[in-house]
Amino acid sequence: MKLIAFIAAGIFIFFGVLFIWGAFSPQGSPGWILIGLITIGLGFVLIWAANRKKVDSDSTHANISYKIEMPANTNLDSMKCNSCGGSLSINNIQMVAGAPIVNCPYCHTTYQLTEEPKW
Repeated sequence: MKLIAFIAAGIFIFFGVLFIWGAFSPQGSPGWILIGLITIGLGFVLIWAANRKKVDSDSTHANISYKIEMPANTNLDSMKCNSCGGSLSINNIQMVAGAPIVNCPYCHTTYQLTEEPKW
C-alpha cells in the first residue's frame, strides 16, 4: 500500500509540474496553474499519509525486564567500587545497551562490570 501511494504521489507531482509549465505556453490557460498546484499538493499529501506511522496500543506499553547474571564467585555483600572501595548494592547496577553498568553512590564513578575467567 505504501509503494502504491508513493507511485501515485510521483505521478501527481509530475503532472502538476506539467500543468504549471503548460500554463506559461502560448496555448496555455492561467487556470492550469491552480490545477497544477492542487495536483502537486495532492502528491505531497499522499507522501505524508504514506509516511505516517501507525501507533499500536500494545507496543506503547511494552515492559522490558533484564536479568543480570553475575559470575559464580560474586558475593553481592562484598562487592566494592573499583575507584573508592565503597560498598555497592544491587540498586547501583543497571543495564545500559545490554551491559551491566555500576554507578558508585559515593564517588559517582561509572564503569562496566566485567566477568573474570572462572579457571
